Amino acid sequence: MKRVLLVAVIALAGCGANDAHLTVSAAASLKQAFTAYQANDRYSFAGSDQLAAQIRAGARPDVFAAANTKLPDDLYAAGLVEKPKVFATNRLVMAVQPDSKIDALGDLGRPGVKIAMGSPDVPVGSYTRQVLGGLGPKLREAIMGNVRSNEPDVAGVVGKVTQGAVDAGFVYITDVRAANGRLKAVELPPPLEPQVAYAAAVVKGTKHPEAARRFVDGLPGASALSDAGFGRP
Repeated sequence: MKRVLLVAVIALAGCGANDAHLTVSAAASLKQAFTAYQANDRYSFAGSDQLAAQIRAGARPDVFAAANTKLPDDLYAAGLVEKPKVFATNRLVMAVQPDSKIDALGDLGRPGVKIAMGSPDVPVGSYTRQVLGGLGPKLREAIMGNVRSNEPDVAGVVGKVTQGAVDAGFVYITDVRAANGRLKAVELPPPLEPQVAYAAAVVKGTKHPEAARRFVDGLPGASALSDAGFGRP
């Protein structure tokens, strides 16, 4: 009888360790994929730069996942997270409404066109400015002159385009897919496409280090990510 009770206690203890509910701070573009990957965890979705700043200020989620590699690498250098792992890729595109006549990057320089993009510090905004930096000065200035909104995360850009507040915005291809027909993607010229890579790391001080490491280790190639349109690292 004692042996049976001991086995039961060990089993219950094991379940508790494996079923830890993690707190995950993740880029807004990961919302659909991550909630499908592990639905029972607690998520905070926002701009990667904002989430990184929270960790620097003392916030301690179990996992941090960003839409670039720079922010996790910076936190690693500061001793705040374990070594980051690149787990997915994405593609930057222009998003327009389905009936839009905009079908090329150059169209964004036309008078009267309204554009939304991410703020300079958020990854989607940084990728966008990298693309515009490859244009000629005249077109680049015309496009920047048409920018009506600099959003704190990619979800803000998606919202502006779907609501019709702007004519176009720079988002990820996964965001267009998640919009379920409310957006159309306009591809960028291949020579200008930025390399978009996502990285995740376990935050130091987590109460669930093993569960957090399993979360991060399981991300590369996860079906929830590929179903959402993310590429393999």
